[in-house]
Amino acid sequence: MTKVPPYSAPVPAPVPGASHSYLLRAAESLSEAISTPEVPTRYACAHVAALQAAAALLAARARPVAGRRPQQRNAWVLLTEVAPELGEWAAFFAAGAAKRAAAEAGSRHAVSEREADDLIRDADRFLAVVESALGLLPHASTATIRRVG
Repeated sequence: MTKVPPYSAPVPAPVPGASHSYLLRAAESLSEAISTPEVPTRYACAHVAALQAAAALLAARARPVAGRRPQQRNAWVLLTEVAPELGEWAAFFAAGAAKRAAAEAGSRHAVSEREADDLIRDADRFLAVVESALGLLPHASTATIRRVG
């Protein structure tokens, strides 16, 4: 009778330090989005948090193709190529880039309070999705929106 070796789960690849750094920055941006009373800043910080979470995944998975000159593409396009399962998230956040730019430029009419609050919750969920995709335990949700004023 042949002995069957015990089952062992595959060991996940280690997460690069750059990914951890981006995840930390994403959490900090999300925290800033939650705590600031200014609506445009809340929206912009939440969008940046999502962008930093995407960068964490790209740092872990993206590999340059040898012999090819890198094309300039934004993070959301790259994310769709590297992690097609996150394509809907990428499209969602890409669609908000112009609003983020307007909010960062100081436009008080670029986004509503509801849009900012919704984006904070979405960025928080996206951060958890990225953490899971990297084989990490997702953070405890911090996106409890508090009304200021």
